Amino acid sequence: MLPGKIATLLVIATILSVIGALLVAWRYRLAMQALMKAPLTTTPAASEIPAARLPYAADAAPVPVTLADNRQAERRLILAFLGITLVMALSRTLLMQLLANGPITLITVSTLCAAYAWPVVPVVAVIRRWSRWRFVGVLLLWFVAAVALLSWRTNENVSFAQVFGWMLFDIGLPLIVVTALCLGSATRAVAPWLAPLFIALCWASQAGVDLLAALVEAQSPIAFWLARQIGAVTAIALFALAPWLIAWWPARALGRWLGQAYAARRISELFYLFTAVWIIALTGPALGAIASEGWGALLYFLPLLWIPLGGHFMARRRRPAGRPPTLLVLRVFRQDANVQDIFDRVIERWRLTGNTVLIAGTDLAERTIDADDIFTFLDGRLAERFIHRPADVPRRLGAFEWQPDAEGRYRVNECYCHDTTWQQALAELLKVSDVVLMDLRNFVAANQGCLYELQTLAATAGRLRVVVLVNERTERAAAQAATAQAPAGRFVWLAQQGSTPPATDAVLAPLLAADAT
Repeated sequence: MLPGKIATLLVIATILSVIGALLVAWRYRLAMQALMKAPLTTTPAASEIPAARLPYAADAAPVPVTLADNRQAERRLILAFLGITLVMALSRTLLMQLLANGPITLITVSTLCAAYAWPVVPVVAVIRRWSRWRFVGVLLLWFVAAVALLSWRTNENVSFAQVFGWMLFDIGLPLIVVTALCLGSATRAVAPWLAPLFIALCWASQAGVDLLAALVEAQSPIAFWLARQIGAVTAIALFALAPWLIAWWPARALGRWLGQAYAARRISELFYLFTAVWIIALTGPALGAIASEGWGALLYFLPLLWIPLGGHFMARRRRPAGRPPTLLVLRVFRQDANVQDIFDRVIERWRLTGNTVLIAGTDLAERTIDADDIFTFLDGRLAERFIHRPADVPRRLGAFEWQPDAEGRYRVNECYCHDTTWQQALAELLKVSDVVLMDLRNFVAANQGCLYELQTLAATAGRLRVVVLVNERTERAAAQAATAQAPAGRFVWLAQQGSTPPATDAVLAPLLAADAT
């Protein structure tokens, strides 16, 4: 009974997490829109923004980073997670074979290890921002390949149906759960952080239903009186949902802790996702072993110990001395598909070797929302993130995180601005930026905000490079007129065709050029 209950709870919690993620993302965008247009009053009393703290050595030149360095950083990151995955898959295989008294041969171990290494796929999908269909396709291919490989390597006493059933429970169920959590942009960004909360709430519901079952079995007059008063179905629903009134408080505390741990860089997005996927992957064999092993089934989770060890070694990896370059991202608002594509193709790669700053908008909400944002929003404190007056700008920059996470990726830092404070935020962001990427595809002269940004970029003192994306719908004459007073060579204009996705390296190459104007 217990394995079935846990599997059911996991599936229900996954469904609730996906629904909750979609609702949170939707409400988060609406809240941002309302706050950006809200009239200015005073800074919320609960807002405690740290004092101004600019990037370390911000007055010094950034460490030169080339396109080759950026590519190498991506390869190193993927190989590092692949290495941890293979070690964990090997540990899982050996542990399962030992506990089950199974054969430990080179062929058996290598075959099972290959099948169990699938948790690296979601991490690679996030690093390289795969589309949902590519992600689902790769996971399905992995499952099919695992079934085919194991069917080929097992003896004639084991049928294909047995192998398929075994893999369906051992890999298939975890794959379905992970696919649901990571399928869309909103679910990928929000659902994994909500999953522990819903697991706690679902566990509370199960405890309530178990209590009702125990009362019925004990012929308790309370259970039968309640059934007569409100009906059996309502009584079951009451015992399932009433425990949420108690479980909500520890679940809420858990969410706050996750947000605070992320803000303090004790948790990173990639390692959190990697750990969550592996917990889901190991839950299947652990459930299968509960009947025979009891509490010994917890041994199946021992491979998780490799994750903090791997994170420690990745964090100690040698990094170049000095500060990394900082990229400021500007764009034409209300061009969501364009800027989201730029984020997936360019900014995600840039994060491997440098910081990113931008003015927050609903167009990138599902790409930039993190654990701290999620639980700050759920606590009703999103307004505290907004810049209410010019004096708030340097203090907001003081709250930025400039150090990389354990795996080496730098975070995206945002300024949440009202319609009347974004100009001041732009001026301060330029002080800490080394290069600017401006997406002017579909720009028209009526976009006064973009014209102001172009004029500001042209007039900014010091060394600054601006890479501008344009297409055939860009009113380029108006844009170039706004930059007429810029120093020679400051603006690099890259032409794209319509809505065709820009080539990642073609955009990164001028951003990562060694010389700046």
